[in-house]
Amino acid sequence: MVLCMRIIATTLLLVVAFALPAIAQSKNSVSIGMRLEPSPGLDPTTGAAAAISQVTMYNIFESLTRIDETGKVGPMLANSWTISDDGLTYQFHLVPGATFHDGTDFDSSDVQFNVERNSGTDSKNKLKAVFSNIARVETPSPATVILTLKAPSAVFAIQMAQAPAAMVAPESAESNATNPIGTGPYRFIEWIPGDSVRLEKFAAHRNAANVQIELATFRFINDAAAQAAALLAGDLDYMPNLSAPEMFSQFESDPNFTALKGTTEGETILAINNLAGPLADVRVRRALMHAIDRQGVIDAANAGYGTPIGSHFAPHQPAYLDLTNVYPYDPDKARALLREAGYADGLNLSLRLPPPTYARRGGEVIAAMLAEVGIIAKIENIEWGQWLEQVFTKKQFDLTVISHVEPLDLDRYENPNYYWQYDSAEFRTIMENFRQATTVAEQTEYLQQAQRKLTEDAVNGFIFEGPKLGVARKGLNGMWASWPDFINEIAAMSWAP
Repeated sequence: MVLCMRIIATTLLLVVAFALPAIAQSKNSVSIGMRLEPSPGLDPTTGAAAAISQVTMYNIFESLTRIDETGKVGPMLANSWTISDDGLTYQFHLVPGATFHDGTDFDSSDVQFNVERNSGTDSKNKLKAVFSNIARVETPSPATVILTLKAPSAVFAIQMAQAPAAMVAPESAESNATNPIGTGPYRFIEWIPGDSVRLEKFAAHRNAANVQIELATFRFINDAAAQAAALLAGDLDYMPNLSAPEMFSQFESDPNFTALKGTTEGETILAINNLAGPLADVRVRRALMHAIDRQGVIDAANAGYGTPIGSHFAPHQPAYLDLTNVYPYDPDKARALLREAGYADGLNLSLRLPPPTYARRGGEVIAAMLAEVGIIAKIENIEWGQWLEQVFTKKQFDLTVISHVEPLDLDRYENPNYYWQYDSAEFRTIMENFRQATTVAEQTEYLQQAQRKLTEDAVNGFIFEGPKLGVARKGLNGMWASWPDFINEIAAMSWAP
């Protein structure tokens, strides 16, 4: 593995040495790199992939609320809202002048359509449970919508800012996967599969006068060396998160670039199918965690960038609880747990890895560590569409490595049908108490109880919180240094004069 990483680093250094001089860029356009292409389409209300959000959210589509770079919730399509004392009723006052790219107006009836669509029987929305918690929608005027919840939710305003809560129109909802139409500052031009998505400024947007970038191209470059080469050759203006973290220090010292090191909400985990044979035994899952050296994974697979975690929670969140000491790296303890569970001779598991570099590299390192305690994890590299179909949807896996990127996404563990198939009535009670808590102190207490419960049950292998290592051409401003959600907000970007 060390030799492999040295080869990768050497290859990238050669890219630096022989790259062509940077090309001067237009001051009204931007080219943004992405390691994954959106799949299966460009509709964030029906697709689960973070790549969809990176292209579309706050660009093509908008939501009632928004999250800024610091994670703070603010207005978007709703310019203000009030919450009843019992936490059940949200009254949103919508912005004037919002229109969809096809010329139709955005009003309260569109909010009602989205709630009913996202909570419907056939809904594929990731936040279906959130929308199903809405008991009633009232539209007293085109500019006012009242949402009454069945049960209080401490994170409802945050959830209304996320990609699954993007506001779409009934006239165009069914075709958004291939021809997305939203209310955002950019409209869709074309999608060249395997290559790029192009957007252009929407002249009728209510904030168009303040938008400086006229044209934006998202280019799909999965190969780490190719990303670095494209930046150095001037083919890319901005790579929001390098696939080759070992290259980041090179760009930090290059005066032609701005290097942005920040945090993400991306908990990188060894996801475990809790109903797959021996993995249904908590002793086996705990053995997995004792077999993994978190910092070793970070060093070998992510060039040392990342923060070890012991549960499914971001270290920069105020309610974070450091539980990494619950399962310290201890191969002897891992072997003892396997013997206790009846696997003294070891066991064989599958390890299905999606394309991201952190997953492929991290999976190789983790597999080597597991082998040291007698667990043979057979690696199968699969494409993103296969991962969504086989792992996420059909649950045909033992282990996988993936980053979960939504903010405060502990609610995924409440669903026993979610792909890791964890079923705990106690955990669901903790989360219900959290949603109904009305003070920050109470909310923190329940969030920390939830973290402890997930760690106690060793639901997944909690490895590290992924960093955001962005690189932009000098002169480009307005990029988010951190990712509280996977957003590339083009309207905030501009070129220095």
